[in-house]
Amino acid sequence: TTALLAWGSAARAQPIEMEGQKFEPTVQVGGQTLTLNGVGLRKRAIFKVYVNGLYVPQKSTDATTLINEKGARRASLRMLRDVDADSFVSAFTDGLKANLSEAQLTALKAQIDTFNATLKSIGEAKKGDAIHFEFVPDSGTRVTVNGQPRGSVIPGEDFFSAVLRIWIGDKPVDGDLKKGLTRG
Repeated sequence: TTALLAWGSAARAQPIEMEGQKFEPTVQVGGQTLTLNGVGLRKRAIFKVYVNGLYVPQKSTDATTLINEKGARRASLRMLRDVDADSFVSAFTDGLKANLSEAQLTALKAQIDTFNATLKSIGEAKKGDAIHFEFVPDSGTRVTVNGQPRGSVIPGEDFFSAVLRIWIGDKPVDGDLKKGLTRG
């Protein structure tokens, strides 16, 4: 049984691959080890747009638990096609509007504006780009593109939770993507 248990651990520690994109079983964010909760594909009409991997401190199949979880977290997007900055910003804005109340949107307006400015500064998201949205406690949300930090750190854990709602909220941008990310 010891050999079987060792094999089971080794099998779980393998990267997960989807659409040719590999997601490591664990990553480091803000000095904390995060575990891959799930991976999902974002499609728009017939087009495959990106693969997203969600890294969290504690795996869960419950979206609300993941959204409200404390500690460092990462959403890791791997672009499968080119997306211009305006389309990217408008997709994020639509996702936030679909999952937040007017009061929540108003309360987060400064952070959303900073986030949108960061996305616009990136310009076109190119096929093959790795775009990370990382939350680090006592710091905030940082956007990196291919390992390079972009824009300024956006304060507030509530902001990162709002961004997660785009993918795993009550009205996710893609139901299959939500299923993949909440696999636990």
